[in-house]
Amino acid sequence: MKNTVSENDTYFVHEIQCAYRLTAENEKPASKEVVLSAAKQFLNFVNKTPSPYHAVEEVKTRLLAAGFRELREADSWDLKPKDKCFVTKNQSTIIAFAVGGQFKPGNGFSIIGAHTDSPCLKVKPVSKVNRCGFHLVGVECYGGGIWHTWFDRDLGVGGRVLVKNGGRIEHRLVNIERPILRVPNIAIHLMRDMNEKFSPNKESNLIPVLATTVQSQLNGGGGSCDASKTEESKSANQSDKHQALLVQLLCGELQVKPEQLLDFDLHLADTQPAVIGGVLDEFIFSPRLDNLLNAYTSTVGLINSCTGPSLDADPNVRMISLFDNEEVGSESAQGAASSFQEYVLRRISTGGSQTAFEEAIAKSYMISADQAHALHPNYSDKHESNHQPGLHKGIVVKINSNQRYTSTAITMAILREIAGKAEVPLQDFMVKNDSPCGSTIGPIMSAKLGMATVDIGAPMLSMHSIREMCCTSSVLQAETLFKNFFEHYPEVFKSLNF
Repeated sequence: MKNTVSENDTYFVHEIQCAYRLTAENEKPASKEVVLSAAKQFLNFVNKTPSPYHAVEEVKTRLLAAGFRELREADSWDLKPKDKCFVTKNQSTIIAFAVGGQFKPGNGFSIIGAHTDSPCLKVKPVSKVNRCGFHLVGVECYGGGIWHTWFDRDLGVGGRVLVKNGGRIEHRLVNIERPILRVPNIAIHLMRDMNEKFSPNKESNLIPVLATTVQSQLNGGGGSCDASKTEESKSANQSDKHQALLVQLLCGELQVKPEQLLDFDLHLADTQPAVIGGVLDEFIFSPRLDNLLNAYTSTVGLINSCTGPSLDADPNVRMISLFDNEEVGSESAQGAASSFQEYVLRRISTGGSQTAFEEAIAKSYMISADQAHALHPNYSDKHESNHQPGLHKGIVVKINSNQRYTSTAITMAILREIAGKAEVPLQDFMVKNDSPCGSTIGPIMSAKLGMATVDIGAPMLSMHSIREMCCTSSVLQAETLFKNFFEHYPEVFKSLNF
């Protein structure tokens, strides 16, 4: 058979070369090894973050190592040029910022917004379910997950636990990485039409198995955790609401007694780690790509932008805002629809004129970074013919005239100018007229603040599945684009002639 290369193939190869043309500090072309190195560092991050609480903790660890200091909402802030700080909300949302060396109240903000949450199953407040000789754990569906992908997966749990330690209430993180739960499928022999119309009932069919009652009784896990505890501690014992075996496991991990557990917020998570995949090591197979990829790369972009001298001359404040609860509408105290980011911006803007905050908004720009839909080879009809983002072809700019995405001609022109400086390829995406369009935190924040905003994301497949898929080059592309955005936005803004 004769080998031929089509025009489309040639274009694809060119785009792959663009993906590897990203420049590092030494201005040398990025090799495949550099691309894979960036991707593997992201994998280390996502494998440690089964919940938004873990994601924020990992971001904090990286910020502290880079010289950022933590602020508290309830304290007074004394900020100066070149300060690098962060503040959290609910331990699941974090805003970090670096004050430009030439900043003064009334100057602008260069912001990247992303989110820390992903669709998942969450343990119910009262989760003890005993049925047919099994100990089950009741769960609630969080967000718009592809729930059939959660069947027959080896599941652990991760999240936060509120622990009473003496007279103090402490926030503790827990991550049970071994497979303790499973939602078993029904055999096809008992549901012959499964392959035609499998549609599980989320309340009755989606309940994970923890143990059998037989083995639980043999191992002493069927009763209370401690028969000698007082009546007061019995009333506070979480084993009244949850399986005693689950409570015992949490206590063992945290080295506490059952009566110390006040409450918890636990997320089920696939125990299979995120990996590099594909015969050419070009894919990332991972949970929670939406949207930990952008939470991670925006953090790296901010940190990397502060390592050189550019912050000294920056008139703006560089900021990342990583919100919880995007997957359920963002309407929470720690969500993008809250006033949390606005309050932070106002506190940074204090000290100037009475209209310093309003002046700053007019000079500011926000990138809403959330994952994008790559063209699916088995469902290509789902994409509009002129808007078919591909893996390795660059970061996706998302456009919707009905304002489900915030991109405008002006905000896209600014981004394209920055991407050109960064040598990061861009591609456009718009849904078909006969398809519904998803949305992001972009329209929420843009409308609330009146700030120029653009919606972008890395192309991916299997969005909202328990295991998602993207390309390795997106990590380095996003990191590079975000770093250059922080460094070059003020000069691009000054070039606007209108």
